[in-house]
Amino acid sequence: MSKSSKRMLKTAICPGTFDPVTNGHLDVILRAAKHFDRVVVAVAVSAGKSPLFSVDERVEMLVESLQGQENIEVVKFDTLLVELAKKYDCSVIVKGLRALSDFEYEFQMAQFNRQMDERIETFFVMASPEYTFLSSSGVKEVASYGGSIKGLVPESVEKRLAKKYKDISRKGNQGKG
Repeated sequence: MSKSSKRMLKTAICPGTFDPVTNGHLDVILRAAKHFDRVVVAVAVSAGKSPLFSVDERVEMLVESLQGQENIEVVKFDTLLVELAKKYDCSVIVKGLRALSDFEYEFQMAQFNRQMDERIETFFVMASPEYTFLSSSGVKEVASYGGSIKGLVPESVEKRLAKKYKDISRKGNQGKG
């Protein structure tokens, strides 16, 4: 870029279900925030996935976990991602990749998004090595059996998961007797 050219403000969207947010998600979001002027973390309603946490709870967990990050905004959405991108004047989607299996799915989604809006680019961010195994579903499974998820999710998320599974267990035991 020449000295006389203006730097374009860029907004990136980091979409996901975040059920719950993990340290791997936060790693990708925070790394993206170093390279973009603004990052919109877009929490998908994802009713078809039957999430453990409501969309509002997932937004709260992200807001708590990203406190102090001034160029990051957390929003919920239930539209096509390209529609959300238009709303935020964004042409970049950032997706984290852990393994080749992630790439196959995310590549297909990137192609769909590009087909719907040719201005949309998808940037893939490789997971940091310590998070390549980490998934929300794995965290939920370990937590559901009372296993330790320390260091895999923020402490506040760890507490919410423990409470959620305690409440589920209590409800399940009420019908027995």
